[in-house]
Amino acid sequence: MSNIDRFSIVTLILFFLSTVFVIRPVSFHVPLPVVGRTRITIGLMSAPIITIAILWAAQCLGPMQIRNGIVGTDDIKPYNILILFISLAYMAITLDVTGILQAAAFWVSNKGGDNGRKLFFYFYLLLTLISMVVGNDPIILSGTAFLVYYTAATKLEPVAWLISEFAAANTASMVLFVGNPTNVVICEGFRINNAAFTAYTILPFLACSVACYAALAFQFRSPKRVPHRLADLQKLNVREVLRDPVSACFGSVLLLTCLIVVIVLSFLHVDVWKVTLPFAGAKFIFDLCWDHYRFTHDLIPKAREEDVMVKELQRAATKTNVLDESRTVTNTSTMPDPSQPDAEKSGSLEGASPNASLTKNDTQATMVAKDEPRLFPKQRAWFDSKYDTLANHFPTFFTALPRLPFGLIPFAFSQFILIEALSHQGWIEVFARWLVIASGRQMIPSIWLIGVLGVILCNIAGTNIGATILLTKIVHAAPDFPDSSSRAAAIALAVASNIGAVSFTFSASLAGLLWDSILRSKEIKMKQTTFAFWNMLPILLMTAVGLAIVTAEMVVLY
Repeated sequence: MSNIDRFSIVTLILFFLSTVFVIRPVSFHVPLPVVGRTRITIGLMSAPIITIAILWAAQCLGPMQIRNGIVGTDDIKPYNILILFISLAYMAITLDVTGILQAAAFWVSNKGGDNGRKLFFYFYLLLTLISMVVGNDPIILSGTAFLVYYTAATKLEPVAWLISEFAAANTASMVLFVGNPTNVVICEGFRINNAAFTAYTILPFLACSVACYAALAFQFRSPKRVPHRLADLQKLNVREVLRDPVSACFGSVLLLTCLIVVIVLSFLHVDVWKVTLPFAGAKFIFDLCWDHYRFTHDLIPKAREEDVMVKELQRAATKTNVLDESRTVTNTSTMPDPSQPDAEKSGSLEGASPNASLTKNDTQATMVAKDEPRLFPKQRAWFDSKYDTLANHFPTFFTALPRLPFGLIPFAFSQFILIEALSHQGWIEVFARWLVIASGRQMIPSIWLIGVLGVILCNIAGTNIGATILLTKIVHAAPDFPDSSSRAAAIALAVASNIGAVSFTFSASLAGLLWDSILRSKEIKMKQTTFAFWNMLPILLMTAVGLAIVTAEMVVLY
């Protein structure tokens, strides 16, 4: 179907309208029978699903498009991508629960000493190296909380350090195909071998990472942002925050083994979820067995993970005790306005911060009005009691559980279905013809068109996942598009979909929404305009440098 009619226009309008609500969720109260006054939010979780329901009711899509959005078309298998991502996320997050990432951050802090510039570089390098292996989500989860407390302990303005962390984590996720769900979409959609993907992206990554650090160092050159000398901080005890060395060693070996097996078996065209799911299952069984052993032998630490980190930072802050469990950063430029409702929490990421079950300001608390009655109080009390008992017995799994990105599942499926609706209404063919006209089917124009569009669409097409799915479909549908131009467009899209997170809106990526959610739980509000302002120079430099390297690679190869 290539003719555009009123159904096509409605589909396109609703597609972008759903993105508006993802970027800017809307909350309102609705009186309901029995339940009472309830706050409803139209945002990340609900907006795409509501859009699908409206399109189905308006006969703009049917059961076939919904099925294709779940099962997949054009060699893109949504279920494969999501099982892979959740499996790897479980292994990476349970590894983080052991305290290994915090221990690495303490070690880097000790190496940097009181030299602010050196420490800024060391943290950027550490976060980049870890993100290359485990992806961006564990870094966002653990690194964000650490930097909030660290900058408070050292009396640093947090903006430079938090922006640097976010940029480093998302830039490095382009190296391995498992670093980001968008990478998996590209590998499957363009039939790129997993090892070949890394071979293609390693040079653009290095160029983007260097350019990003140069931009960050330039714009945060003021001593107010990154001082030459930090407050007096004694040596941090690395061993103190490494809560479970046995599980850390086992988890590290298992994760690295999984990644190696995935890369090797990719040459045999084995679906990656068939590899990652058994490894995640093995880690799950180990976690239960090891926690049971520790519980029966009274080896489980009683202190909460963040309490350990905070107390160690308190001990090391020798001049003044500037940190306690009830305070975060007293920076008026980043503190939230208590008079404003916290309506920007997003569904899948609610409760995903490291202290989600411990913080009074978490998203779940803000989603329920204070005057809303509790249903089934006895049953809920019984459930809470049983949950607490199991959480004390199996802390690794129950600490990791609220951090797992389960919200990615309905959101990603919704994006796949909405793209199928656009295809059904003829828009993919229209966009594909525009691509052919604009690029002339030439390789170099294709790189820059797809690359720049990829960065832009991350902000307005349902995060980088929606942008990647859409552009992959468009390149596939482009008539008589040469293989060289198609492959070049794929690598340009790989670069754009990762650095596109370091962009203008939090909703350019799920990592951005997660990062914003964690900062809010720590009572730090990063304004959308502030986020966009500090990301402008890094994203411009990375786009230019990254696509230039992709162009050079493709010219040499083709």
